[in-house]
Amino acid sequence: MGASGGKRHLKKVSTFSGRGTTEAFRFVWKHRREHGVKSLCRHLKVSRSGYYAWATRKPSQRAAEKAELLLKVRRVYNDSKGRYGSPRVYQALRREGLVVGENRVARVMREWGMKARVMRVYRRMTKRRDDLKALPNYRLEADKPASTNQQWSSDVTYIKLGEKYVFLAVVLDLYSRRIISWRLGENLSADFARATLREAFTSRKPVSDLLLHTDRGIEYRAHKTQALLNQHRVRHSMNRPGQCTDNAEVESFFKTLKGELLHATSFVTMRQLRKHIKAYIEGFYNTQRLHSGLGYRTPIEFEGIN
Repeated sequence: MGASGGKRHLKKVSTFSGRGTTEAFRFVWKHRREHGVKSLCRHLKVSRSGYYAWATRKPSQRAAEKAELLLKVRRVYNDSKGRYGSPRVYQALRREGLVVGENRVARVMREWGMKARVMRVYRRMTKRRDDLKALPNYRLEADKPASTNQQWSSDVTYIKLGEKYVFLAVVLDLYSRRIISWRLGENLSADFARATLREAFTSRKPVSDLLLHTDRGIEYRAHKTQALLNQHRVRHSMNRPGQCTDNAEVESFFKTLKGELLHATSFVTMRQLRKHIKAYIEGFYNTQRLHSGLGYRTPIEFEGIN
């Protein structure tokens, strides 16, 4: 009874989709510990000597190259903490001197389930308006910046932390897309935005005629903020009414931050959130992340080259 039961079980196991000898050998390899090589080879009508020759054969050159490429792709993907899709992984490998097709990289990533984190579209919080003066969009008539500290952009976004919202303000250099200052706080106010701008002025020390573009939020229209900008001889530009795309570079950064960092992780405390944002901006976004608009260079690298 035991022998016939084992035979019936072996027949059930030996139902496989492959039609060739190689597929049969793979099936034997998979089930060899459970049923034994001799029984499986006899049942599948394949040669035992042929199986052992197949099992000890070195992988083909193409298989070895594919395995090596997989390791390199996975390393780049893991180094980006899953933030890179196939175009950026491809560009990173090219920078390392590897000659490989972009479609091949995409195929390897697809086969092994490596997908970039999805960036979520978010709703901006409605900001209070008052009668403080709104300014024109001077960017529409300005030339594209040719070096650092010619044009900056600043904005504030909200981040959900537990049951409340906190706020992140940034200042971005429009030439290199580098985040030159940032601040995380629990309250949205003119003082909050002004402190972020003050840090940017301290760290970059721009000359006069700097153009700063922001949205029309009260924190940027406030008298104290305007006084700070006048002190540094800054020409202040603002979005047109209802045109959030006028500040597209900062909006793009916020979308990237939320998609690559905040969407994938839950934070409990401000200290924890601040630590991760600092690591993302200073340890990845400015220094390692390849930007397609900069020719797949990092912001700091782009500033150094140019």
